[in-house]
Amino acid sequence: MATDLPLDGVRVLELGNYIAAPTAGRLLADFGAEVIKIERPRTGDELRNWRLYAGDTSMLYRTINRNKKSVVLDMRTPEGRDAVLALVARSDVVLENFRPGTLEKWGLGPEEMNAANPDLVLTRISAFGQTGPLSERPGFAAVAEAMGGLRELVGEPDRQPVRVGVSIGDSIAGLYAAFGAMMALFRRESRRGEPRPPLASRTIDVALNEAVLSMMESLIPDHLAYGVNRQRVGGRMEGIAPSNAYPCGDGSSVVIAGNGDGIYLRLMELIGRPDLAKDESLLANAGRWLRRDELDEAIGAWTSSLPRAEVLVALEAASVPAGPIYTAADIVADEQYKARNMIQYFDVDTGGAEPASVGFPGIVPVVGGTSLPVRTLGPDLGEHSAEVLGGLLGLTDEQVAAATGTDES
Repeated sequence: MATDLPLDGVRVLELGNYIAAPTAGRLLADFGAEVIKIERPRTGDELRNWRLYAGDTSMLYRTINRNKKSVVLDMRTPEGRDAVLALVARSDVVLENFRPGTLEKWGLGPEEMNAANPDLVLTRISAFGQTGPLSERPGFAAVAEAMGGLRELVGEPDRQPVRVGVSIGDSIAGLYAAFGAMMALFRRESRRGEPRPPLASRTIDVALNEAVLSMMESLIPDHLAYGVNRQRVGGRMEGIAPSNAYPCGDGSSVVIAGNGDGIYLRLMELIGRPDLAKDESLLANAGRWLRRDELDEAIGAWTSSLPRAEVLVALEAASVPAGPIYTAADIVADEQYKARNMIQYFDVDTGGAEPASVGFPGIVPVVGGTSLPVRTLGPDLGEHSAEVLGGLLGLTDEQVAAATGTDES
């Protein structure tokens, strides 16, 4: 197991469900932070049942909540609230992604947390942020991706916009939340001995729609400077050509990114179209974009004449960026991922009589040449309740039962 991880000694209290805050917690836990995940009694995080094909806990939950501890608390009760505040007092960071106003309603708002721990870093994720006219409106990543400008650009131009196949808005927000938490921790630690910063400067406010918007490159300035409203262009990227997916002779496909000026010339020579390489109107991206259909047709004619393996070998020899379009099975078999320990195997309950060996994504970024080992998968519901509430907080069995909502009296 990895030792001397960079976040050893940092304790994080995660009050989030679904994907956004748990993604931030996963990133911090991956590099050594002790992340205590609070889950509601009986059902826990709803992610436990998302894409659950067999067994009682989804692989999605096991993945996003790896390296964490699960503690059951009923935060709506006085006992649960007191336990949360006791954990706040012993934590460096709180992560939460409830609808704004929810924690305040339970007596667990910023003021109460700050009173419990004046050094706390509070990281809050919500659909539209903690302020503004939409702040109290609920919303999932699908809405944020639409309102952040992403959905409008995904898909074919003659069809309705589509969604990418993962909750990318949640994941981007989780990345920003983890970054924000680390930024605030760095500031806190680097200014020890100075007057304590106010709560507002220790509060990280991540909005899903803003996280998506921040990834939209020059979408807004292009519109305001030139009056441009970008449109969906399928597998292409507007203004960049040639770059697309192309069919191969064996029924598979490859992605070719031949849009660099020098790369474009090499690609045209490779596919036997020196005429296109010598055409002065195609020497820069702007001209190539205007003739993108012609270029894609020429490239597709070449790729369609060969099996994918031969296409990729030829492109690599010509130093043209390209790659196969992978399925999950392709990723698992890929030697590059194996070399960097990016698929790590665990025995997991998958609903059968015996646990099955299942591969899970490794830890990113790589430190020391290969992915750090995943220490534990997402825990069973309440697996660490007794350890944390009894051991860390010193609660009696009766107090633990009251706080976790399991008191039968």
